[in-house]
Amino acid sequence: MASLGRFILFIGSMFVRRESFLTYVRLTIDECMKIGINSIFIVSIVSIFIGAVTTLQTAYNLVSPFIPSYVISLVVRDMTILELAPTVMAIVYAGKVGSNIAGELGTMRISEQIDALEVMGINSASYLVLPKIIASFLMYPMLVILSAFLCILGGYLAGTLTGTLTGYEYIYGIRYEFVPYNVTFALTKSFTFALVVAAISAYKGYFTSGGALEVGQASTAAVTNSCIGILTADFLLTKLLL
Repeated sequence: MASLGRFILFIGSMFVRRESFLTYVRLTIDECMKIGINSIFIVSIVSIFIGAVTTLQTAYNLVSPFIPSYVISLVVRDMTILELAPTVMAIVYAGKVGSNIAGELGTMRISEQIDALEVMGINSASYLVLPKIIASFLMYPMLVILSAFLCILGGYLAGTLTGTLTGYEYIYGIRYEFVPYNVTFALTKSFTFALVVAAISAYKGYFTSGGALEVGQASTAAVTNSCIGILTADFLLTKLLL
């Protein structure tokens, strides 16, 4: 409970003694480049292979001759939108972005750069952490949309190149009985996971004490706690919204 109270006070401290609006715009753009643009490569690679493997495994399990082939891509589509793109990518996102946030803030803490900002009268939590959270909130949903597209594309390539199903059957299954609400659900999860990863990782890094070893431990704890937060939020949102 003490850690929860400290975390809530940490979040609240970001909204007092703020800098000018243009300062946050500049800092947020820089963070968007680091958090979003630099994550495109790993998200793309993971998404394509997840889509390809999901297609082949679904085909492996649907062995009945009474099940049409387009059901394979229908299953891939729903799994991608409901779980693979928002949740699995959030785990990858926590491993890359969350550890970077914790490591950066932890290094600034042990090298007394954060203390120097406070001496100059700058609210270090607001100046350093708020742009990271805003950037995560803006960029992660875009990464989820990209991931969903590439996951379905990876499934198409795997399905057609291996002869599992034809291109027409795959596209027919992707369009068959599409539920638009699933996209709303996926985006709701992506906004939530973006906040969870950025806030927890920043908290772990901001309160690091010690030396280089403690910075590494803070990065590891940031990833671990972010994954727990993601899975907990995933369960609650699924229970509430589906």
